[in-house]
Amino acid sequence: MTDFKKTPLHRVFETVRSEADRYGVSVVGSEIVGLVPAEALMDAADYYLRLENFSPSQVLERKLRESE
Repeated sequence: MTDFKKTPLHRVFETVRSEADRYGVSVVGSEIVGLVPAEALMDAADYYLRLENFSPSQVLERKLRESE
């Protein structure tokens, strides 16, 4: 993964899951190796949780960093 805006994490995950399904294999988990931008994780959460009117300003850690 080099550009999560062009290829979001959820699209990569769903593509791998779809390919696994073709071979009769289930994806039971995933892992992140290295660092990941918070925005990429928030985008994936937004996609899977179908959050209505979600804003990054609702993330607690982000709010705490702003107040420092």
